[in-house]
Amino acid sequence: MRFSRQVLLLQIGVVLLVVGIGVALVSVLLSRTLTDQFSERALAIAKSVAVDPVVMADTAAKIPGGALQERALAVRERTDALFVVITDDNSIRLAHPTPSEIGKKVSTSADRALAGFDDVNTVASGTLGLSVRSKTPIWTPDHRRVVGEVSVGFDVADPTGAFNRLLTITLLFAGGALLLGAGASALLNRRLRRVTHGLEPHELTELLYEREAVLHGIGEGVLAVDENNRVSVRNDEAERLLGTELPIGAAMSELELSPRLHKAVAEGRPVDNLLAVAGNRVLVINSRAVRLDDRPIGTVLTFRDRTDLDTLTRELDGIRALSDGLRAQRHEFANRLHTLYGLLQLGHHTEAVEYLQTLTDSSSARPSELGDAVADPYLQALLVAKTEQAQEKGLVLKLAEDTWVPTTVTDPIAANTVIGNLVDNALHAARMGPRRPATVEIGLLAEGGTLHVSVVDSGPGVPADLRRRLFDEGVSTKIAPGHGLGLALARQAARARGGDVWLADPGEGEPGALFVAKLPGMLTEDG
Repeated sequence: MRFSRQVLLLQIGVVLLVVGIGVALVSVLLSRTLTDQFSERALAIAKSVAVDPVVMADTAAKIPGGALQERALAVRERTDALFVVITDDNSIRLAHPTPSEIGKKVSTSADRALAGFDDVNTVASGTLGLSVRSKTPIWTPDHRRVVGEVSVGFDVADPTGAFNRLLTITLLFAGGALLLGAGASALLNRRLRRVTHGLEPHELTELLYEREAVLHGIGEGVLAVDENNRVSVRNDEAERLLGTELPIGAAMSELELSPRLHKAVAEGRPVDNLLAVAGNRVLVINSRAVRLDDRPIGTVLTFRDRTDLDTLTRELDGIRALSDGLRAQRHEFANRLHTLYGLLQLGHHTEAVEYLQTLTDSSSARPSELGDAVADPYLQALLVAKTEQAQEKGLVLKLAEDTWVPTTVTDPIAANTVIGNLVDNALHAARMGPRRPATVEIGLLAEGGTLHVSVVDSGPGVPADLRRRLFDEGVSTKIAPGHGLGLALARQAARARGGDVWLADPGEGEPGALFVAKLPGMLTEDG
């Protein structure tokens, strides 16, 4: 049997039990109340007869029938009583509805009434059948002596009939209450099925277990917010990736999260593969709006950690840039060889020697200069690659005169992230600027284990409206989509080592913008 049906039957059973107990209690109370009422009514009639002067006088004189019989019959007629009986102090009947019973002793005890007390609520069987009767003493006018008693009774059928009528009404109300309770139980059962979508408790339990297993077992972070942008569901992976606690019921606006994440939640529209920075991680965010019966109920966001992939991508970009530079050098070297070969074929040996001497001097000049200023091979490769990249774009990339890095770097990937992103942004700014030749100057200076980096370009500078949020993810001066993470990643990589990246000069003067980075622990301190 389905649980909802069990609940319905249990509720109907409880209502039936409560109504049954209520009817039983009402029946007992009604029965007692009606018996008491008829007994009190009989006593009141008996007292009214007992204080009649004629009754008092004839009873004291023990005169049977006559006036006593007339008064007793008249009272019986007016009150619809079963009987009105008057006896003397010896319990001998002086008046009775059946004249033949006059002069005989009463069939029930009158001792209490003859002792001067009222006898109330007595159900007994007499010559006229079962009745509810009450007895009261008849006193002398001076109230000194009991001379007899008056007994008034009503047929038991009278209170029983009244009881039956009241019980019928009670049963009708009880039936109405039972139907009302059953209807309310049915509505509640229907509501229960609707709320639980017809699922049984064991199915809900299984769903809960499955939800917890899926929610905390997947490798992605999951965050669900309701229509008021409050956290409703989250797993441990989401808190780990975002680097902050996500209390259930907390408003998203109160949490320190990525601006892109806040924007994805606020817009409430689907978002695919949105990159965001959270702490020291690069996350890929996907969001979907959830609707139930065409009513929005919230948004579900998933997070994937792309830090390792992004690190490998940046390293690959560095290698690709280096290979592009080497390919350009190979192409240039092949052209020079072809020129030298042509001179030798034509017999211009003197010109060939001079051309070869010129090539040797020019090719050895720059590497020796770079090697003296920067000893680390990773930094040399990066600078060579960026120099070749700049030359391909018609730009000039040069080292500052005070550049001096005599030791090697401890984290080439972090150095490549910071320096590479700063140089890329500077090259773009220089190419878009009005000054020609477009130049970028990079300065590298070692201070113990700390590497100081400065990059200045000949571009137009940083607009005033972008300066305060320049390092926020998604903020970029590039028109093409997919940008706006370079500076955020550079600052993230620097701060992960206890350093920082900042805008030292927005470029309002002659040169362009100046960016400065401080990278503690980036260099080995042994020369």
